[in-house]
Amino acid sequence: MLDVRRLRILHHLATYGTVAAAADALHLTAPAVSQQLAVLEREAGMPVVEKQGRTLRLTAAGELLVAHAEVVLGDLAAAESDLAALRGGRRGLIRVAAFASAARTLLPLVYRAFAEQAEDSEPALTVHLVEQEPDAALEALRRRETDVAVVHGYTVLPRDFPSGSEQELLMEDPVVAVLHPDRAQALGLTPGRPADLVDLAHDPWLTPAPDTSCYEMIQRTCGAAGFVPDIRVRSSDFSVLTALVAAGAGVALAPRLAVPENAEGVSLHPLVMPVSRTIFTVSRSGTAHRPDIHLLGALLKDAATGAASAVRAADSRGVSSGGG
Repeated sequence: MLDVRRLRILHHLATYGTVAAAADALHLTAPAVSQQLAVLEREAGMPVVEKQGRTLRLTAAGELLVAHAEVVLGDLAAAESDLAALRGGRRGLIRVAAFASAARTLLPLVYRAFAEQAEDSEPALTVHLVEQEPDAALEALRRRETDVAVVHGYTVLPRDFPSGSEQELLMEDPVVAVLHPDRAQALGLTPGRPADLVDLAHDPWLTPAPDTSCYEMIQRTCGAAGFVPDIRVRSSDFSVLTALVAAGAGVALAPRLAVPENAEGVSLHPLVMPVSRTIFTVSRSGTAHRPDIHLLGALLKDAATGAASAVRAADSRGVSSGGG
């Protein structure tokens, strides 16, 4: 009979890539991991790993067992969640990884909600937050280094999610053109009127760094409009990009939530060919109903609803609202 503990070890080997790394993650020694893999092979009746140079790689049987292990471990996590729900426990530590805009606009609302609960003597959670781009956050989730990843995908750049994970939609965040008011006026764009990127093909462009998904979104969006942007500034801090647009350095595209709160000297415009950013929470399969993760998800949804309402109200007044 297969042993779940040894399936977990094999799953960690597949996740971390080496016996040493898997052993470190499991707080075991490398010889102990190797010994358990040997026992697993006897249980399976065939090899699950094989040497490839100085490393090990999964055999077909090993890959099959890893696929089943994800289901088994997910079911165990679900069982633990159900038991925790029965106990009604909400206290504990939850680790969250979130990209910058979400960390600056959504998570503060979550922390405030926890603080209000603490004042009422209600159970609360301790949240450990790290700012990470979506790819890094999902890798941390896969490695079990975080419990919840707040990530995004664009309509022109869909997000791939790792196997053994569950996703929940938080909100849709439209991408807007960020222009100097004089440039908007020259194009005949009143506040809130959609901008045609074709009209900006010869402008200097300000973009995030090339290692971000927002940069790739801009490349694809401009490409669909028939041009390659002439990039003059690269910064992954949207407050920097917005300030430089206000100084007349060029034009930019930004998710609406990434535009700094009360940004002055810029004009924001949706796109004639709309592009949006979808924001998700991602957790490992079977953990979404764990009381602490469920509570965090509910608070994030409330925060997303509040942030979207604030943006709509600000746009109706012709001003900015959001976070970098």
